[in-house]
Amino acid sequence: MKISVIIPIYNEQATLPALLNKVAAAPFDKEIILVDDGSTDGSREYLAALPKEPDRLYLFHEQNCGKGAALRTGFSRATGEIIIIQDGDLEYDPKDYPALLEPIKQGKADVVYGSRFLGGPHRVLYFWHSVGNFALTTLSNMMTNLNLTDMETCYKVFRREILSGMNLKCNRFGFEVEFTAKMAKKGCRVFEVPISYNGRDYSEGKKISWKDGVKAFFLILWFKLFD
Repeated sequence: MKISVIIPIYNEQATLPALLNKVAAAPFDKEIILVDDGSTDGSREYLAALPKEPDRLYLFHEQNCGKGAALRTGFSRATGEIIIIQDGDLEYDPKDYPALLEPIKQGKADVVYGSRFLGGPHRVLYFWHSVGNFALTTLSNMMTNLNLTDMETCYKVFRREILSGMNLKCNRFGFEVEFTAKMAKKGCRVFEVPISYNGRDYSEGKKISWKDGVKAFFLILWFKLFD
């Protein structure tokens, strides 16, 4: 099966060389689609200067639109049977791809979430982030009747066909809530697998904040009650 790795990029020039090497090393038939979302740190220029390769596609937003918008741009150009979402900051390790793909390859799952809370090695960081994640995941589970442990994870892997009719709209980090709500409504078979996680702190460029958590809270309710 061909894999489409979709990578939204916003000001990640420092990690791009290592990221591309790690993703390229994954032993699968794949295409790598990078969407620069209006970066101002040199990421855009770095990608534009890379040599053209048949398995890579570089797309550019003229201004910052958000993770969800960048992912929709990537999805629209994906040709693989399975899509992997990969953040550009290397908090998530492409070495976990084989474990993430296995339930789909075995025909057991339509969607696989890589959970940071199922026992994989992880960097110890913010207590209140973990509390917020638990609260949002619990509320999401109540609305979707799923029992995920990590709704907000970056690693969402799924059959490309499930995007049909999903009509994703959220431009920013609300994508995680929206995708979870809409794939649950479609009745997708969902698996979770443990992954490693090397989280960054704010001095290292971490972008998500408590404000995104508040927005996610209201989006969970919105997608249950109105969408």
